[in-house]
Amino acid sequence: MDKRTILAVVLSLAVLFVYQMFFAKPPEAPKPAAAPATQTVQDQQAAKNQPAVQTQTQPVAAQKISVAKETGAKNIVAPKDIKVETAQYTAIFSTKGGALKSFQLKNYQKDCADCADDIYPRIKNLVTGSKEQRPPKKAGLVELVDVKDGMPYPLAVTFPESSIDIAPDSIYEANTASLNLTDTKEKQNLVFTQTYDDKIKVEKTFTFNPQNFTINLEVKVHNLTDIPLSQMARLSWQQFADPNQEEDSYGHDGPVVSVAKTVERQSLKELNKEKIYGPNILWAGYESKYFIASFIPSNPALTSMIMNRDANNMISVGIKGQKELIPGGQSGSFSYTLYLGPKENDLLKAQNVGLEDAIDFGSWLKWLAIPLLWVVKFIHSYIPNYGVAIIILTLIIKIIFWPLGNISYKSMKGMQEIQPKIAALKEKYYNDKNKLTQETMALYRTHKVNPFSGCLPMIIQIPIFFGLYKALLYSIELRHSPFIWWIQDLSAKDPYYITPIIMGATQFIQQKMTPTMGDPMQAKIMLFMPLIFIFFFLNFPSGLVVYWLFNNIFSIGQQFYINKKLAK
Repeated sequence: MDKRTILAVVLSLAVLFVYQMFFAKPPEAPKPAAAPATQTVQDQQAAKNQPAVQTQTQPVAAQKISVAKETGAKNIVAPKDIKVETAQYTAIFSTKGGALKSFQLKNYQKDCADCADDIYPRIKNLVTGSKEQRPPKKAGLVELVDVKDGMPYPLAVTFPESSIDIAPDSIYEANTASLNLTDTKEKQNLVFTQTYDDKIKVEKTFTFNPQNFTINLEVKVHNLTDIPLSQMARLSWQQFADPNQEEDSYGHDGPVVSVAKTVERQSLKELNKEKIYGPNILWAGYESKYFIASFIPSNPALTSMIMNRDANNMISVGIKGQKELIPGGQSGSFSYTLYLGPKENDLLKAQNVGLEDAIDFGSWLKWLAIPLLWVVKFIHSYIPNYGVAIIILTLIIKIIFWPLGNISYKSMKGMQEIQPKIAALKEKYYNDKNKLTQETMALYRTHKVNPFSGCLPMIIQIPIFFGLYKALLYSIELRHSPFIWWIQDLSAKDPYYITPIIMGATQFIQQKMTPTMGDPMQAKIMLFMPLIFIFFFLNFPSGLVVYWLFNNIFSIGQQFYINKKLAK
């Protein structure tokens, strides 16, 4: 095989190998139930029902006080829900723990395998001229909270390793019954308060910004005694992990943390014991492929992150700061910024803590993925169809590399023309490899051809291909974005595999038009490459297949132009 053919095969196999190694994650088996954590929910409930014990032989500040759940009439007070409505989301808080019971994003629908647009009624309408319309199926709004009975709600604050700990399901009092921020730009507060055994008063103040997905949380601890108390707050996000649900092969669903600007992700399958990260926690939370519930501490250098999974498949992600000594009659405070919403690069970057790294573009490919995404979004601002925007981006890339393509095609044509002379040299110097190499290189210089220039366009397009792959796969802007007819989600695979097959056909046409060199049998072997690419692209995001399909079409046009020009 000649050098160009060998290089083309090696590059193709390299693309397949890189994809399999770094992009195509194997499907996960159903997640088994994890081993019991240090303390289960039932253990916590039992501990809360035990009477508190105090010892007067030491100062109270040095004692570890275990506060029992309030008894009497307060014990039967039913928790109340407080609804917070903005243009971006609907949040339901509960006085149980002063925590979050539900958080629905208004502008994002859940993924639904049965909600894909069906091509057959469209074809029927096209053939028959019918205008019959079927209402689109919807799966409901995206919900960030997933807890089961008996689990504490997310955003509960406890005080482990403190003078006084607080049960995560204690009943708080709220300053309002509801908040409606849909028609205002002013920030508003929701305040939960609770007093424990006349020794400590806790105030949790949530401040909502109706213009974005950011919520500020301040926790004030008032010492109602005359002696110092040591307190260290822990803010937690609880999430149920279904042991029978397979993990997304192309995304991550579970705890995530940024430690000193390094993003660490924990697989739910491997989370079978408590893990601690930090200090220097920039942000932490629980993520899915396109959404995240995150905490941003006010003092990263003194913040640690704890994650664990209990026997009931409850995932707990918590952050804790430094322990503070609160003098008698005074108060201490702990503050956090919360971001609960979509993984949109601009929104995450606005937090100024590197939260945009939660989008899995990759540490190196993000320098290509983000500019390519920016260009696609810029085109989309004028043409409201991301599929068309991808086609225009493909054309722009082809125009930029048009001169290089011309050089490549001309070099391949020149290589084809000198093949008889190369064959003659091989026959003449078959016993002298050094002389054969010298004469062959001289022949290349005489005819001004480069045996490797034909592979340059493919080499250059490999990083662009993977950069665009990351951009299309992980950008929420393309999630559920329709293109045409049966393609209603450019971030998902073509449900009918139509575009990969057409892409393979265009690859075959392009291969037939490409000048052949060497043994005709080698050219026939190369014609099988389109079949490999069809298989390769079957499960790729349809937006990426559209890119490669139209890149082939534009390359066919360029090849036709060059062949016609050279013929003259």
